[in-house]
Formats: sequence, C-alpha cells, structure tokens
Amino acid sequence: MAEIKMHKIDATEQKLGRLAAQVAVLLRGKGKPAFLRYIDAGDEVQVFNIQNLKFTGKKLEQKIYYKHSGYPGGLRKRTLEEAFKKDPKNVLRQAVLGMLPKNRTRAKIIKRLKIYQGEIKR
Repeated sequence: MAEIKMHKIDATEQKLGRLAAQVAVLLRGKGKPAFLRYIDAGDEVQVFNIQNLKFTGKKLEQKIYYKHSGYPGGLRKRTLEEAFKKDPKNVLRQAVLGMLPKNRTRAKIIKRLKIYQGEIKR
C-alpha cells in the first residue's frame, strides 16, 4: 500500500476548474503507479488562499447553482458570485465533488480535502 502524502496548494490567481481538476486527481491518487480505481489510496490536499481564486469570462454572473428543497416551488437559484461571497470554500468543494466518482468512495475521498481562506499556519 502506498503511503499518504500531504499536498499544499496555493489557490492565488488560479482558475476554479483547473484547480478543482488538479485537486481531484491528487485526492484519488491517479498519479501514483499503484493506482486501482476500486481502492481509495489518494493523498490529503490542503488548499489555501481560496478567496483569491480567479474566474474567467462571465461566469460570475452567468453560472447558476440550483438547489431544491423537495417541496413544490422549492427551487432555489444562486449565481456563482453570490455563492462565492457567502462561502468560497463551498464553491471549490462542489467543483471537486463533481469531478469525483459518484459511488460510495466519494464521501471518504472528500474528507481528505481541507480548504482555508488565509495562509496555512505551519
């Protein structure tokens, strides 16, 4: 079994999608020579300075997150700009979740992702 490493990533001036893809690969362990898709052997990832993410184009106004309460008329919409102002950590977390496999290992994998708004205290 391969050992688990700690990766620290500075999100300053990085684009959301490219950062999420890089984090998803590290969390799954796809860069390791002993990668097997049915074994969870990924690494732990810490992302800091999340408030300095960069967005291209008109995504801040045009990208919409949907949430439904389950009741009639319970559809809630939020733009990327509103979601990022409220909780920037959740924006990256949702992007990474969308890139992970939709099975029972996803909940275990996402627990190894730590997101910080400022610098990491060493």
